[in-house]
Amino acid sequence: MIEKQKTLKQSITLSGTGLHTGAKVNFTLNPAPENHGYKFKRIDLEGAPIIDALADNVSHTQRGTVLSKGEASVSTIEHCLSALTALKIDNCLIEVDGPEAPILDGSAKFFVKAIKDVGVEEQDAERKYFVVKEKMTYENKELGIKIVALPDDEFSADVKISFDQSLHLSNQYATLDSFDEYEEEISACRTFVFLHELEPLLKNNLIKGGDLDNAIIIIDKEVTQEELDKLADLFDQPRVEVRPTGILNNIELVHSNEPARHKLLDVIGDLALCGLPIKGRIMATRPGHMANVEFAKMIRKEIKKRALKPETPNYNPNDTPIYDINDIKKMLPHRPPFLLVDKIIELNESSIVGVKNVTMNEPFFVGHFPHEPVMPAVLQIEAMAQAGGIFILSQLDDPSAYSTYFLKIDNVKLRKKVVPGDTILFKLEMVSEFRRGMANMKGTAFVGDSIVSEGEFVAQVVKNK
Repeated sequence: MIEKQKTLKQSITLSGTGLHTGAKVNFTLNPAPENHGYKFKRIDLEGAPIIDALADNVSHTQRGTVLSKGEASVSTIEHCLSALTALKIDNCLIEVDGPEAPILDGSAKFFVKAIKDVGVEEQDAERKYFVVKEKMTYENKELGIKIVALPDDEFSADVKISFDQSLHLSNQYATLDSFDEYEEEISACRTFVFLHELEPLLKNNLIKGGDLDNAIIIIDKEVTQEELDKLADLFDQPRVEVRPTGILNNIELVHSNEPARHKLLDVIGDLALCGLPIKGRIMATRPGHMANVEFAKMIRKEIKKRALKPETPNYNPNDTPIYDINDIKKMLPHRPPFLLVDKIIELNESSIVGVKNVTMNEPFFVGHFPHEPVMPAVLQIEAMAQAGGIFILSQLDDPSAYSTYFLKIDNVKLRKKVVPGDTILFKLEMVSEFRRGMANMKGTAFVGDSIVSEGEFVAQVVKNK
């Protein structure tokens, strides 16, 4: 089943205070067209510049993730992106009339609620993923940071945090096995800050919009009541005291490991900057915005690298094929030794993937380089054509009543030998809409991660006499 892209059904606005500037900010999430992705629009600036939410555009990661383009910037965007990602929204234009997102309560729960209130609309375009195919690692040994991505069927994450200098927050662990758990387990977890960080942040003109309601304040040193009174005065708040758990008594924790869960929330939001939803398991030790963005940049590089060549179809021999050899024999007039597709493993509106297992028993090896057997290139092209024929016939009500004849083959390229023991995957993709019995397809044959041959095909469907 093809998974479709999604956007919001209608616009919704959240308003609040920017954490660092203290300015009142209006933040509007708008529906966006297919393949738009996430973009931020500074509607308060001349020309209303738009900034793509991509790791390439990150300018700062101190106390939050900042996107910039020219003179325009928008900060603290990770909580909003985390919610959009977890609710599987692919396309959203976010309008903001200030330099940062509202901090709200320091979590993502209000973004989740806003999105769910307006609802989600499915679009026509297919949803694309970055699929983790092999282990990817980012490491900063000096800071003890490590982020690893491993193959998995969907997104999942494990986060471990440790703060050696803290009296009350040493090691915490959080996990998310599915985005289905995000709203209940992660979205309400708030940002946190250590007591020793507060005064320097204030002196550096940061957290002007902070108060004792939008962050967990962790006491990481011995502190007197006089110092706590001074802190309360800084934030124009009533007197506070320290709980036995080492946090101020201003708020109740949502979860005992809320700081670790918030770090997981941030990881999801920052990794959204790779530009595609991820299928893989993320394992992060002591993550932060800087490390998260660096890892997103690694994924961006891999996405660009893969874009330079067709992506190899996924093939799991344990999966039940869409068509086995008996089904194929009902659709094609070919028979051994000229039936060259063993099974079909993928079929959708725009493409098909067929499999051919090449063995030494193939009759053509008897005479084609018998001492160094090589599958004839013309038979690779014929096998691709047969897979294309199955694709076209599968769209007809009675495929056995028709045959497919190929009228033209162009731009054939033969890149690598195919030998006994190889398994070839043939991917045929529609280049233009199938109409009036004519089909135009692009075919690519893979062995492993290598392209062995490719070509362009024009075919006609004819009713059998």
